[in-house]
Amino acid sequence: MKRSKKIFVIVAILFILTMIFVGYDITTRTSFPGSKKLLKESIAPSEPNAQDSLKIDSLQEK
Repeated sequence: MKRSKKIFVIVAILFILTMIFVGYDITTRTSFPGSKKLLKESIAPSEPNAQDSLKIDSLQEK
C-alpha cells in the first residue's frame, strides 16, 4: 500500500471510531420520549392570559 493510502485508511478508521463514540455518548444521555410518564408541566393548566394572547392578531393591531 502506498503511504497516502495508509494515511487515508488510518484517518477513516479514526473518523468512524469517533462517530461511534459520539453516537454512543448521545444515546446514553438521552431517553426515548415514549418511555417517559406524563410530566406535571404538560398536565398542569396553562396561564389564563395565554388563551387571550392567541386571540389577538398581530397584523390587525397596526
